[in-house]
Amino acid sequence: MTETTIPGAAAPPADDEAAARQALGRLRAEVGKAVVGQDGTVTGLLIALLCQGHVLLEGVPGVAKTLLVRTLAAALSLESKRLQFTPDLMPGDVTGSLVFNARTTGFEFREGPIFTNLLLADEINRTPPKTQAALLEAMEERQVSVEGTPRPLPDPFLVAATQNPVEYEGTYPLPEAQLDRFLFKLTVPLPSRDEEFGVLRAHHHGFDPRDLVAAGVRPVATPDDLAAARRAVRRVQVADVVLAYMVDLCRATRSAPSLELGASPRGATALLNAAKAAAWLGGRSYVTPDDVKGVARPALRHRIRVRHDAQLEGATADVVLEGLLHTVPAPR
Repeated sequence: MTETTIPGAAAPPADDEAAARQALGRLRAEVGKAVVGQDGTVTGLLIALLCQGHVLLEGVPGVAKTLLVRTLAAALSLESKRLQFTPDLMPGDVTGSLVFNARTTGFEFREGPIFTNLLLADEINRTPPKTQAALLEAMEERQVSVEGTPRPLPDPFLVAATQNPVEYEGTYPLPEAQLDRFLFKLTVPLPSRDEEFGVLRAHHHGFDPRDLVAAGVRPVATPDDLAAARRAVRRVQVADVVLAYMVDLCRATRSAPSLELGASPRGATALLNAAKAAAWLGGRSYVTPDDVKGVARPALRHRIRVRHDAQLEGATADVVLEGLLHTVPAPR
């Protein structure tokens, strides 16, 4: 069985990799000090950070999307900023712009909120396409160009964009080109009864979501830990039969009768990178078919489009993907 490797990727020292794994493992407990539940969403955000990808968070208001991103940034010693997307938001409000300095009688660049490690783009579908497009270069090239001058963004850099699944009035649905830039689309669920009880109990005893320090959230990992983890993820092995399974899954979306748009080749690449990160987080140096199945829905659900007649019959992106995961043969 042949396996793919990354040419030129040096294996990280075992001590660095072990320390990075332990540091990222402590993140869940640290995030849990402020956010009750949402383990799947936390895992998705970690995978995105390991893959240098971006995440679209979809959930009703009040399910701790903002708090989750802020807490993750605090536990990782990263800077985070929140930008509320509105209909009157301009591209320069996101990327920054040249401002005239009367003292120097010249123009100087004033950075926008996109110059951060974790950007929470709140209600991204409430701003017009022109402003949405301001994120395209940043998400793909990790830089922004103002007046023809490219300006690199910090590393790591992750966009966590949110949208409300039930409000469509006054919104601008993200075009396919922008959706394809997101590694994952994560659905943030409502808490269970026990989890909601825990939320109320914490607030009753004085928890303030605006004060993470008082909540006991401390940095438990560093950007160096994240960099070591990324190097380790690049060394995760993938057998050719597992690669072929990913290809077959993505090609199946392009021929599924209930879909009018299937996953792009970028979607297949996202599936590969996410599966490698999931395998590493699971303590393995190789990808299994179960790793692929575990990340298939968040990696592909926003890259496919269900036909209108199929939607009337109750089909959703997740339902279609679930069917394909059962019908496309997985290697042993």
